[in-house]
Order: sequence, then structure tokens, then C-alpha cells
Amino acid sequence: MFRRVLIANRGEVAVRIVRACHELGVEAVAVYSTADRDSLHVELADQAVHVGPPAAAQSYLNVPSLVAAATTTGCEAVHPGWGFLAENAAFAAACEDNDLAFVGPRPESIEVMGDKIRAKEAAAAAGVPLVPGSDGAATLEQVRSLAGEIGFPLLLKAAAGGGGRGMRLVPDPDELESAYRTASAEAQAAFSDGSLYVERAIVGARHVEIQVLGDGEGRVLTLGERDCSIQRRHQKLVEEGPSPAVTEEIRARMEDAARRLTEALHYRGAGTIEFLLDAEGRFYFIEMNTRLQVEHPVTELLTGVDLAHGQLRIAAGEGLPHEGRAELRGHAIELRINAEDPTHDFRPAPGTVTRFRPPLGPGVRVDTHVVDGYVIPPYYDSLVAKVIVWAEDRPAALRRAGRALTEFQLEGVPTTRELAIDILGSDEFASGDYTTAFLGDVGGSFGSMAGEAA
Repeated sequence: MFRRVLIANRGEVAVRIVRACHELGVEAVAVYSTADRDSLHVELADQAVHVGPPAAAQSYLNVPSLVAAATTTGCEAVHPGWGFLAENAAFAAACEDNDLAFVGPRPESIEVMGDKIRAKEAAAAAGVPLVPGSDGAATLEQVRSLAGEIGFPLLLKAAAGGGGRGMRLVPDPDELESAYRTASAEAQAAFSDGSLYVERAIVGARHVEIQVLGDGEGRVLTLGERDCSIQRRHQKLVEEGPSPAVTEEIRARMEDAARRLTEALHYRGAGTIEFLLDAEGRFYFIEMNTRLQVEHPVTELLTGVDLAHGQLRIAAGEGLPHEGRAELRGHAIELRINAEDPTHDFRPAPGTVTRFRPPLGPGVRVDTHVVDGYVIPPYYDSLVAKVIVWAEDRPAALRRAGRALTEFQLEGVPTTRELAIDILGSDEFASGDYTTAFLGDVGGSFGSMAGEAA
């Protein structure tokens, strides 16, 4: 195992990795911007290095500063967390060029899976089902031609990135040209690449993902699924596992597909393979996230496997916890709490937390970097806490989640807690019969609260 690891991130994920390092007897070195000087991850780490001013481009995205912080403090490895540079192949390569183990996939795996077109090619080669669509980037005229074959509605997607940016649903031919130009411009602004590809829009689908760990030599552990269908503007709000829509037969097929792709890539570390699941039980590859996911605690509670420990052990050459398929037990639900203002279209709401009291009790986990008096800066993601519960079955997990949200107190800034309570208490969510359209993109009852999901 490593002696010292630099954590190239901030906030909740940095706190999570600091704790994982300490549990394995590893020293943790934090980095921080000026805005995060007094943050919890800095306090918990063994050392901390200032890497720049508040703007992420000058601090958490500054590759030379991060590499210098790792080398000057004698670190042997760098853990990127999620977001920022976690899926940046150039950063992974820079670490390796400086004799720093990158706690994540090899640069080439990140590069292939980060390009939507190459990712689809790799998935197809591994026999993973794909949504009907273009083989690669498509011009407007090519999309028009392809639409005649696969029909409407269509989904335009940025070839170079995700997170809902550069994505447009096209319901009919009349809206195609406008949607294409808007999506391309958005993709260019977000990823410096305006190229788009097109897929048939799967109506009434669920977003289901399979967690994997690979040892880099072709051995794989799959760890079941998470249902991430409750989204607002393509951003996940609630995740649960197992999915109410996934039978044991579907799960086995999905995990087998994920295993094949992971093996083909000789993938190293933690990754998530995301699928669309239709009402008939057919699933289609969306993408692979080559990092730890925000919602990873759901899998940890279901399987008893610590994914952050797994990442560090694999990067240190210690291999997988075991191979094959992890056993799932009980039911877990994660609810994200964001500092956002529901009265202003869920606009991020930085400010000072005057009171913070997380829920406690059996089967409740809260991942956060917030404490009383914490100043939420305006420069970064609005996620402030994740409430995760586990129980023996889904009804018990729903009751426990409701109790935990009722106990959750965060004062001083508006949050999405009430939206989470409303989602959890709805008949639709309780039934388990929901899709990615749940929050109102087809005019549902949650439309006004969700800001009309796109």
C-alpha cells in the first residue's frame, strides 16, 4: 500500500478519500484553493497545499500545480475523486510521467471512454447493446437522412462530453435544425468540440448503471446496479439499488455485458457502465464513467465492498477484493442535498451554514463536508450532503429515508431537502414504477419544483 496520497479534489469527495486513506494507514495530502482554506478536507488531512485562487481553472484544474503539490510532499499516488480532472487523460498521464500512481484507469482507457463515439465502438466490439443511431459524429444532413431510418424522437448528444451539455431531444423534423445548431454551440462552449452524434430517443426508459472494479489485467468484479432515473436537467437527484425494474435475469445480463466491456478494456480501478432500460427489459449502452461516482455509497451499502478502498488497493497493485459478481443484500437509497434555491429555478445558493444537524440512527449514512459556520463558496458544485440509507427491503428503506430527511437540518441557505421529501413521499416513487420523465419533462406534477427537466 502507498505511504502518502495526494487528493486532487475538494469538498465531500475529498473528505471521503481522506477517511479511506486513514483507514488503510495512508497519509492524506489535501489541496485547496483560497476559497477552501478552512474546509473540512483541509482540517482532516495530514498535510495541505494551497494550489491557487478560487477559480477552478487556476486551482483544482491546474495540472502543473497539482503535480507539483504531489511531488514536493513526497506522495506516491494521486486520487482525483470525481469531477474536475477525474476523467482527464492528460492529467492521468502527467501523474504517471512524474512517477505518481494515478488512482484510476490508465490514460488510454479514460481517453477512449471519454469520447462518446469511440466508447460506442468499444462497447459494440464487446457485444454490448447500443441504442440505434449514428456510427460517429454526424452532420445536420446526415442526421436528417438517419432520421428516416430510426424515426423520431431523436436525441442529439455532444461527442466529447456529457452531463446534459450539448444534448437536445428532437420530437419531430420541424425542430431538428434549431436543436442541432443549439446543441452544437453548447458542446463547443463546454468541450471545445461542437461535433454531435444522434440516437433514437428511448421513450419511457430508466437510467440504470452497473458498478465495476477491474484490476487492469482483465479480471473484473461487478457489484450490481443503481437506478438513477430521478433526474433534473440530466443531473441525478435520487439513486437506489437494487432497481425496482431489474429482475435477477436482467441483472445477470447487464452485469455480463458490463464485465465484457471492462475485460476488453483491461480496465483498472472503479468504473460505472450506464444503460438505458426500456419497458420490455431491453438495455442499451449510454457511456462509461471512468471514476468513482457520487452515488457510490448505494453500492457500498448493498455489497459491503468499500469502493474507495478498492481503488487504492488496485492502484497499489494489491488486486480485487474478489472476482465475479458481488452478492447484494437489502435495499439502499441515496438522496442528494444541494444548496439551491427552489423559488428561483433551483439557482445555486452560496452562503453561510448557520446550523447543520445530520440525521443519525441505524442504517443512515451522511457524506458531507459541511459543518456549522461553513461558508459555501459560489465557485463550485452546489452539492452539500448525501443522505444514504440501508434497510432489509425497499419499503423499510423508504420509511428510513423519510425519517432521515425529516431529521436533516441545514439552515442559512436554501436546499433541495423539501424536493427530496416530496419525491420520496410520492405515490409514483413509492410504487417503483417511474422513468427518467418522473420530474416533469412530460408535464408531471413535479414540473414546477424540478424546473421542468429537459
